Amino acid sequence: MDHSAKPAVVMPLAPLVVAPTQPAKGPPKRPVRVTLARQAMVPSTRPVMLPPAHLTTLPVKPAAVPPALPDTSPPALRARPPPGYAPGMPDTDADQPQLLLTPGPLTTSARTRAALGRDWGSRDATFIALSESVRARLAGLVGGTGSHVAVPIQGAGTFAVEAAVQSLVPRGGRLLVLVNGAYGRRIAEMARRLGRLGRVLEVAEDRPIPPDAVRAALAEDVAITDVALVHCETTSGILNPLAPIAGIVQAAGRRLLLDAMSSFGAIPIDLRATPCAAVVGSANKGLEGVPGLGIVVAELAHLAGCAEAAVSLSLDLHAQWRGFEANRQWRFTPPVQVVAALAAALDQLEEEGGVPARHARYQANCAMLTVGMRAHGFATYIDDAHQAPVIVTFRIPPGGWFDFDRFYDFLAARGVVIYPGKLTQEPSFRIGCIGAVGRAEMARALAAVDAFMVAR
Repeated sequence: MDHSAKPAVVMPLAPLVVAPTQPAKGPPKRPVRVTLARQAMVPSTRPVMLPPAHLTTLPVKPAAVPPALPDTSPPALRARPPPGYAPGMPDTDADQPQLLLTPGPLTTSARTRAALGRDWGSRDATFIALSESVRARLAGLVGGTGSHVAVPIQGAGTFAVEAAVQSLVPRGGRLLVLVNGAYGRRIAEMARRLGRLGRVLEVAEDRPIPPDAVRAALAEDVAITDVALVHCETTSGILNPLAPIAGIVQAAGRRLLLDAMSSFGAIPIDLRATPCAAVVGSANKGLEGVPGLGIVVAELAHLAGCAEAAVSLSLDLHAQWRGFEANRQWRFTPPVQVVAALAAALDQLEEEGGVPARHARYQANCAMLTVGMRAHGFATYIDDAHQAPVIVTFRIPPGGWFDFDRFYDFLAARGVVIYPGKLTQEPSFRIGCIGAVGRAEMARALAAVDAFMVAR
């Protein structure tokens, strides 16, 4: 693909205007379906249907307890099969669990879900020991033991990104944000609102961030103190060149904040070789935990000097870290079950062979998905050389025959949940490769696509 006509553009400090990715086309018309992953992301075209008012007065029978669902994790991670499960079950909603091929929340193992079933006291010594173990293991996953410290933050991964921006970029500092998708733009908007946005270097969504453009931007603007990079931009699935950019930032005497939301635990990162002031992740993506916990692995020497840099009380990383250092406890109520599930997920990651083994499984999932979809004429948006094994964006086929709503509903009826597109330039959709899924689950998804192509 020739990108010569799309040079990098460096924009000075100015109000940031982000174009909507999916403009509204009128009032939503879809019946409310809580099982769908795209309710708030893609305007639908069918009226919302509510029950008549008189029905709300009728007595309601207690819901039946659903049968146990089979584990969809890879064989190496699989717990004992639940009652009633046997290989070769039909591919129907009733007989197989929902398969989430999304960038998170995603399909989890039965073992991880089982860890949610216990109550914990947040001040209890047993939970405190579990929490401290999880923190140490998270820092070790990215090669940060000794030099960095893991500071978990309650909430979505975005909360952790915003905590890192306001806590680690000093007041009066200026952040250069590298953008080739929606999540880079989100960081720029955070920095703008916090008064710490210096510049935005933006390239097209199908291009990786060019290291030479980063070098030039840093040389041009000496006021820049920090740089923010999204490792895997899940807007498109593109993988940005971390190692060369990290080297350039270090050589220029600046700090790098890495948004590794979908690559943490999925793609090897080694802070001993790749200098970063912070790596930000989430429990519910490559780590295969559940939502509710963001993670910042911060450079200890820098974090120690960031007292009161944050403008938020609850998102103050320095204060959160000092709380852990003081008594090993969370400042505010921790998501205890989420931490326990993450501990179980980390056990399974270790048993699988660590991040390299998980990366290999995700690569195999991505290759299988790409080959299967291309066989039906679905073109990928990102070149293979820059595709991360996390989520794949597919272009809407030409000819006017393809309707995403119908495709989505067809797959969802078979228990396969995908994602709408998030590109600003053209319509698309996305299918994920991560989670407790392997060859059998990808085959199940492709079989549903095969059925759609026959039925259309």
